[in-house]
Amino acid sequence: AMRARSALLASGTVCELREVALAYKPAALLRASPKGTVPVLVLSDGTVLEQSLDIMLWALRRNDPKGWLPPSVLALNQALVLVSQCDGEFKYHLDRYKYPNRHALPDGLQDRALGSNYLAQLNHLLQAQAHLAGAAWGLADAAIAPFVRQWAHTDPAWFARQPWAALQHWLAGYEGSAEFAATMVKLSPWHPTAPAVPFGTR
Repeated sequence: AMRARSALLASGTVCELREVALAYKPAALLRASPKGTVPVLVLSDGTVLEQSLDIMLWALRRNDPKGWLPPSVLALNQALVLVSQCDGEFKYHLDRYKYPNRHALPDGLQDRALGSNYLAQLNHLLQAQAHLAGAAWGLADAAIAPFVRQWAHTDPAWFARQPWAALQHWLAGYEGSAEFAATMVKLSPWHPTAPAVPFGTR
């Protein structure tokens, strides 16, 4: 949900934020999205967006004051390929590396090795430019950074030893940003009688 929040903030979209404890999914969540995962964005016309990347693109196409969207169709497609690799193979290895017991694995070392290929690819890209999107932070950075952060924090000492200085610098910049702090706001789990919590500013 972090990358969806980041795009909502960047686009100046104000919404009501409802924190969900997935162990106790509220009926309102399941009515809106029977799959019962987060994030879920319910628009004023009743449209439901159930994928974080869809939420990002919806928000940024409405308003993109920071220029997160790539300037051409070709550049957008290139960014989406990078994000697709993150959401597919890399995320598969991340889940197994981070939670080997859930997958009946003795450890996550094999998946750590396989997923590292993607991180090396990102590091190579960041050696030539400040951000995945180019000179400035953009869609690909915001969509991928939360998952790289999860990977890094699974074993911080191991991550710090890798020859990925550009990637490590990029991640540190993300974690030290005001935007990151704003997306990490912690709330109590929502319930039907809870007061509305606005998120974002115009």
